[in-house]
Amino acid sequence: MLTGKQRAYLRAIANRTEALYICGKGGISENLIKTFSDGLESREIIKITVLETCPDTPREVCAALCEALSADPVQVIGRKIVLYRESRDNRKIELPK
Repeated sequence: MLTGKQRAYLRAIANRTEALYICGKGGISENLIKTFSDGLESREIIKITVLETCPDTPREVCAALCEALSADPVQVIGRKIVLYRESRDNRKIELPK
């Protein structure tokens, strides 16, 4: 679980990054979960765009992905989702206490 200070730090990092991943009309599939998991392992923080054609709302997608990926939600703004999960092998982000 992230503290408010850690979440603010991660939001600042996410603000400078582009959304590299898209959740579209197919919704959340096993292949999509694998792709997001690989992205979290390599980057620790990812930004996802939820398209209008997605059957779920961005908040529903965020909740489902957090559960499936064991990730922490950083923010949901409009159709953008930011997720964080500490990497097992290559930690890059040092969170404040």
